[in-house]
Amino acid sequence: MSDRRLQVFHTVAGVLNFTRAAEILHMTQPAVTHQIRQLEEEFNARLFDRRNNRISLTAAGERVVEYADQILTLYDEMQESVKALTGDRTGLVTLGASTTIAEYMLPGLLGDFRRRFPDVQIRLRVANTDAVVNMVADNSIDLGVVEGEVDSQLLRVERCQEDEMQLIVPPGHPLAGKVAVAPLELTPYPFIYREDGSGTRSVIERYFADHGVDGNTLNQPFELGSTEAIKGAVQAGVGVTIVSRATVYKELALGHLVAVPLEPPLLRSFYFVRQRQKFRTHLMDDLFQFARTYFDNVQTPD
Repeated sequence: MSDRRLQVFHTVAGVLNFTRAAEILHMTQPAVTHQIRQLEEEFNARLFDRRNNRISLTAAGERVVEYADQILTLYDEMQESVKALTGDRTGLVTLGASTTIAEYMLPGLLGDFRRRFPDVQIRLRVANTDAVVNMVADNSIDLGVVEGEVDSQLLRVERCQEDEMQLIVPPGHPLAGKVAVAPLELTPYPFIYREDGSGTRSVIERYFADHGVDGNTLNQPFELGSTEAIKGAVQAGVGVTIVSRATVYKELALGHLVAVPLEPPLLRSFYFVRQRQKFRTHLMDDLFQFARTYFDNVQTPD
């Protein structure tokens, strides 16, 4: 039996969606379907039930999953054992990050890692916190770094760094000259949010709720899907917002924006997210240990 067919089957069984499995495997959906059909012919048994555009494992499929878990884990262990004997550090690791971290925190980490391990390929996938957590859960990435809290018993979640968030306004704004701003002082002004699923948005909404601000009563001109777009809107005078100070140090230095601390301060943590049960290769461990050390030492720009 081709181990590739077993890998394809295992991926489809994990997400129960042929289209999603094809994306994870970087294959076309017809190619994935063909591999599954070949495996079903070899076993002379249906492995998936297909009804109303949904799929589920048959009893035979569930049995194959049990053995596939063991076979693929042993296969990975075999490869890693041989690499450990030879000192080989080559291959591919996939890192996922929420937008703020990917744009403002990771470039330095990835550059340093590449210099340390020049023969290792790193694939970076950027999405909001919810999407990154889902990619870790379905094994499409090896390590996630996110800016929102993660509530999952199936994943290993570890804090990696603390981040301060501050109000940003254009120069000349009524709040620009204040030493600090309380949450209730923001209610008269249009407030620009990130999109649903953003870790930044979740942290801000929780902060408002904890300090007596009803998010439903805020004047929200619109939502935007990136920090860069939000900064541009604030510079244009459309509204105000709260962002990580690390994302605006250039604009502050140029005088395009003004950052005002919040009172009480708004601090949040960045988190590493990994599979609890997934077999970890030496490369995955190298990446995780390197990232943890990097975040322990990196300083947020002032």
